[in-house]
Amino acid sequence: MLTTKMNPRVFWGASLIIGLLLVVAIAAPGQSDRVFQTVQAWVIDTFGWFYVAAVAGFLGLALVLAVGPTGALKLGPDDAEPDFPYLSWLAMLFAAGMGIGLMYFGVAEPIQHFVSPPEGEPRTFAAAREAMGITFFHYGVHAWAIYALVGLSLAFFAYRKGLPLTLRSGLSPLLGRRINGPIGDAVDIFAIWGTAFGIATSLGFGVSQMNSGLTYLLGVPNNAWVQIGLIAAVMAAATASVMTGVGKGVRRLSELNLTLAVLLMLFVLAVGPTGFLFKALVQNFGFYLSHLVERTFTLYAYEPRAWMADWTLFYWAWWIAWSPFVGMFIARISRGRTVREFILNVLLVPAGFTFLWMTVFGNTAISLDMGQAQGAISAAVSADLSTALFHFLEQLPGAAITSTLAILLVAVFFITSADSGALVIDTIASGGADDTPRWQRVYWCLLLGLIAALLLLAGGLGALQAATLGAALPFVVIMVLLCVGLVRQMNADVAGRVIETEGPPLAEQLKRILAPASRRDIDRQIERNGAPALETVREGLAAEGLGAEVERDADGVSLTAPVVGGRDFHYRLTARERPRPALTALDAPERKRAMEWRLSARSDDGPRPRDITGFTREQIVADVLEHLHRWRTG
Repeated sequence: MLTTKMNPRVFWGASLIIGLLLVVAIAAPGQSDRVFQTVQAWVIDTFGWFYVAAVAGFLGLALVLAVGPTGALKLGPDDAEPDFPYLSWLAMLFAAGMGIGLMYFGVAEPIQHFVSPPEGEPRTFAAAREAMGITFFHYGVHAWAIYALVGLSLAFFAYRKGLPLTLRSGLSPLLGRRINGPIGDAVDIFAIWGTAFGIATSLGFGVSQMNSGLTYLLGVPNNAWVQIGLIAAVMAAATASVMTGVGKGVRRLSELNLTLAVLLMLFVLAVGPTGFLFKALVQNFGFYLSHLVERTFTLYAYEPRAWMADWTLFYWAWWIAWSPFVGMFIARISRGRTVREFILNVLLVPAGFTFLWMTVFGNTAISLDMGQAQGAISAAVSADLSTALFHFLEQLPGAAITSTLAILLVAVFFITSADSGALVIDTIASGGADDTPRWQRVYWCLLLGLIAALLLLAGGLGALQAATLGAALPFVVIMVLLCVGLVRQMNADVAGRVIETEGPPLAEQLKRILAPASRRDIDRQIERNGAPALETVREGLAAEGLGAEVERDADGVSLTAPVVGGRDFHYRLTARERPRPALTALDAPERKRAMEWRLSARSDDGPRPRDITGFTREQIVADVLEHLHRWRTG
């Protein structure tokens, strides 16, 4: 009998929606392709403005939260310290910006805009400058603002408010206890739906590029059936990593992959027009900044063109669909950071590396195409985007070696994306749990491969793009609501910080930094802060004529308050042992991690305990009052 750790409504609800779409793709591949294209056209015509306005709003809000008073809030208790040293954290953010997208579009996108710009004469120096500006725009701070806000919502409510690490938690300021009902289930279902199609789109790009590379090197046919075979092979490797628990091996392989990708970039930088590339990087960045506001709001409303749907709107939808995946990764590594530190680094570090990558590959490709290649690279890109990188490498020394390396890079990015994507989806489907049965991760891993394969059969990459645009639409609405909930809760926390609070003694703060909390540490916090906080609330309720009681026992302390209509409100503080948090998507499962003790709060307005380790007396009082209010109004 299979053991489970899931929210059945979310797990099977998301599976049903995805399954229905796949049945349509299987039953009538030609017709389903037309349906996908029709849906894409409808979404663009009806909601294209909404995508553009929403992404502009996300960037603006991220900057406001970073520079305003909310920027000083911690992702965790006020005295929380970061889980990682600053440079290690930056390195992981740097890794988060690398993936199949940069391998596929590093050459293809700049060349495509160079030969087919949205406006102006193609194949000119002005077109080259415009091509790099557009590429920077699509991979710049707008994409990372989307990831930053989703990651911020996950980290803020999980580490500061003790709620599960899942999307619905971000709506708790708006919905209260109802996040644990059908509305919360719908939020998580849409998050899974969008994430699944976003990852499937990346897998589609990856397998298309792998097929083109094998065709270039070995003469392998380039068609949908070969690509499905590649999907099966790579997904088998990803499934094996799930089944055999080789997460550490895959993690080391992905770290090696990142190193090799950087070496490939440095090789192109060294053998390409090095001096020109450094000058181009500076000018590209200046051009990007000078046109940032104009491009942010450009919709070509007066001169409609298909270019907008094929590029900018697709990218915005793709980033939105990917946001739970990347957001959960950066949330897991960012406990203890301030909001300001989190947002500014998430916006700037990965985008900065991406700008360097796109300049090295994009500007070199354009320079070669205008010179020694005599248009061969642009001709290949116009025929098939997936061949761009290999025709580009053909113009440089050691093409066979670098092309083989590129195929391996894409394959490992493919494996780690599928493995980590399955983990993230399963975490959402299991209410924030990260120690779920292996069969659940295998299930999602196989389903991701099935989505990519069937949509490739149904209509190729066009069907994947159309499905991504449609799947991201409901999640845009959810993201807007997440932003409202985040702002409301952060403003409440900022207002609460006006009260002078007594932090833990220096010795306790140092111990918490240097070692996980012990049971004695948590018992001491209950005695020093927890019990007095509950007594303060009891006295306040007594002044209002409500006979609340505070009871102590060997495990903790509880408050019981008669609120209305005979319904008592219960709030309990206990010491709880748990595995140390997972820090990356490929970390060891819970049962194999070291243990630590945490201060846990449980109240009647929610079914799950919350981690409030490090809360001061005043913060615990505020937490009791917040949940008492939800109990009365929920």
